Amino acid sequence: MSDDAVLTQILAQLKVLQVQQQTIQAKVRACPFVSSTELTDRVQLDALSPEPPSSPTPKPAAAAPATVAAPARSAGLYPGRVNLTTYPDQHGITPYALRWGAADAETRGPVICSRLPSTIKHRNAIGAHSGSYSIYRALSIAMGALSPTHVPDYSNTEPPVSIPPQPAWSDPSKIVSLDPWGHLVPSVFERQIKHEALDVRPSIAVTKAHLKMSELDECVRKGELDVDGKIVVRSPKAVNEDGSPSERDTGVEVLVSKAAVEPVWYLPGVAERFGISESLLRRALFEDTGGMYPELITRPDIKIFLPPIGGLTVYICASPLLSLVPHTLTTQPTVGNPAYLSDESKHLTLRVHDECNGSDVFGSDICTCKPYLTYAILESIRTAQQGGVGLIIYFRKEGRALGEVTKYLVYNSRKRAGDSADRYFKSTEVVAGVKDMRFQVLMPDVLHWLGEIRRHRKQRNSNHEEVRFTRYVHASLASAPAHPLTLTPPTDHLIPPDSRVEIDAKIAAGYFSSGKRVTQEDLVRTVGRGGEDAVH
Repeated sequence: MSDDAVLTQILAQLKVLQVQQQTIQAKVRACPFVSSTELTDRVQLDALSPEPPSSPTPKPAAAAPATVAAPARSAGLYPGRVNLTTYPDQHGITPYALRWGAADAETRGPVICSRLPSTIKHRNAIGAHSGSYSIYRALSIAMGALSPTHVPDYSNTEPPVSIPPQPAWSDPSKIVSLDPWGHLVPSVFERQIKHEALDVRPSIAVTKAHLKMSELDECVRKGELDVDGKIVVRSPKAVNEDGSPSERDTGVEVLVSKAAVEPVWYLPGVAERFGISESLLRRALFEDTGGMYPELITRPDIKIFLPPIGGLTVYICASPLLSLVPHTLTTQPTVGNPAYLSDESKHLTLRVHDECNGSDVFGSDICTCKPYLTYAILESIRTAQQGGVGLIIYFRKEGRALGEVTKYLVYNSRKRAGDSADRYFKSTEVVAGVKDMRFQVLMPDVLHWLGEIRRHRKQRNSNHEEVRFTRYVHASLASAPAHPLTLTPPTDHLIPPDSRVEIDAKIAAGYFSSGKRVTQEDLVRTVGRGGEDAVH
């Protein structure tokens, strides 16, 4: 083919692209969220033109569409072009260096996902902080309740207990679903925040708390739990409506340390854990979230993703230990000290619990979640009172990560079709297409973050992947032969009658039990309440 023919083809393709771009621009102008023609003409259609125009030509402003409630606010919040996505070689794009698994914070670098003008060109992460709550932040900005340029003041927010760097922090294969430096951001990345004006935010917060549960009060009244004055303490006296002192029993409180952890995914490591390619992981996350994050496709150079999902909470219960608290000049008792977790001489009671709002909060009796959680909390307290440490890890994976809506649909199906243990798993699969989506391969990361946790006792109710879960726990915890890992279920008297369907089905599927064997005939005979509760 001659050079002239090649040039002719190129020109023809350019004309096609030009027509397509004009068509898209016309559609953007017609969108109700565009406040004016002037703003519309400044839209950058990155999919067709990665480079911004050098000198946009202003046009006379037209009347704003009637559907726009506050065009001035929209133009004030977002005066620039719409950045649909970015590209690695785009002009001005200089991601802040980040080496996942580096030995120190400065070498590792901060996680930056903000789209603020001072930061957007240096972003090295896709997504937004606060997980699913990032949507509420966007609403607050749109409503004018929050300034998008608000700079947080992190004074006095440092952790009251120390969780120092661990060997696993510098192993990129050990931690792939959270930022191990997330609770130390204001101190270890102070220069980037204060002097480089980068929007770097914590993804972990550590604090102290008093745990208050009616079940604990009842155990104390029955003599099943001691009030030691260090871990379990009496609640303050109550007052009557007239302000006079009340003589009623106010129960007890448990002193703990706790940490909230938001997900921060290192995509190559996450893909490796799941046994898939990084490109497939990126494509699935893009396609099956409605195309929410185009940069998963267009920015293969960015390896960090902050998914819009719930995180986890860690509760640590241990006897007080006099230690120097970071950022203070005094020593004070540290209740729930994380240092006990890696102390080989300390017994550990561990429970990894997946969220169940209906049972954990409201006491629904169709499942065993709250009884198991309560039992594990009690065992954690007793272990701490005996000089050991109790650890509760609470993941936000409602309904086996299928979601609460799907879970309730399954409840309706079970009750109307006849709720029996032999059909328990099938009922979920018919509605959701899968029995369980709590893939536990990411679970051990929080254990690595806390330290070289030794194998001791673990309280946990089973799930569809119990065998795999146990293998991951064994692989992630440091060996301590004197204290082998055992799975201990609560006694039957704690299990509500209607939840026998669930627990018997799980035992028959290979879950641990206290020696009970469940046959197929037993499963058929184990039935829950009828469908009257599901008929409205």
